[in-house]
Amino acid sequence: MYHASDKMGKLIAAEPQTLQIISRFDLPLGVGEKTVDEVCRENGIHTATFLSVLNRQPNPDIHIPTLQVYLKNAHTYFLDFALPRIRQNLIEAVSHTHSDHQIPMLIIQFFDQYVEEVRVHIQHENESIYSSHAADDIHIANKLTELKNLIIKYYPDSTPNTLLYSALHEIFEIEQELALHCAIEDEILLPAMKKAKQKETKPIDETSVESEELSEREKEVLIQLVNGLSNKEIADVLCISTHTVISHRKNISRKLNIHSTAGLTIYAIVNHIVDVPQINQ
Repeated sequence: MYHASDKMGKLIAAEPQTLQIISRFDLPLGVGEKTVDEVCRENGIHTATFLSVLNRQPNPDIHIPTLQVYLKNAHTYFLDFALPRIRQNLIEAVSHTHSDHQIPMLIIQFFDQYVEEVRVHIQHENESIYSSHAADDIHIANKLTELKNLIIKYYPDSTPNTLLYSALHEIFEIEQELALHCAIEDEILLPAMKKAKQKETKPIDETSVESEELSEREKEVLIQLVNGLSNKEIADVLCISTHTVISHRKNISRKLNIHSTAGLTIYAIVNHIVDVPQINQ
């Protein structure tokens, strides 16, 4: 079980699989001695949501936009990186096969059909995030197992093929990654999405609706922003990365539902975050 006070660097070193989760939350490396909470806060990621996914434990304090960042990046990883890489390795393996048999190309066709099913599955998830996709998950997992067995049992090559071994190893790896992703969806993401939907259907007492409060760091970024500083200049002043500044700006706009500099300036003045004389003319 990992906690907000744990050192992010030690966590990554102890659990390499954590790298996948970190990347899907848009968290950078170079974490130094910072805690999980410090790294998450500096990059505009909801700490409780990150820990919920990392520990695979439901948490009532789930932040839906943060979950959506995770889902989007996970889907991009599978469709745009992992699966195309395996296909490329399979193609190279086939080109080095000492056989004129048709089975290698049929395996490529099988893999392409599998990728298309994954693509449809992910599209369905994106369009219907509140629905369970357990049956689809099982079907996709079974099809990947079938692909492995076809290669292991029936690939027509009497000589060792290092490229094929490499491709098969990556298929085993992505099978585990997809299984973990599906488990996180079923145990963490889906329950949180359903809960959010239930809240959306309840009557809203407009008198109780309040904007999310800005963190102290977000207020510091806002002050520099309304003073006309660029992202890089803000990063230099606050001793943070440009990537972190951009994340804070996104969070500020999301929380306030204000996207223009003029609007943010008005908000900062009205809420006494800056005084008019402070603002650079």
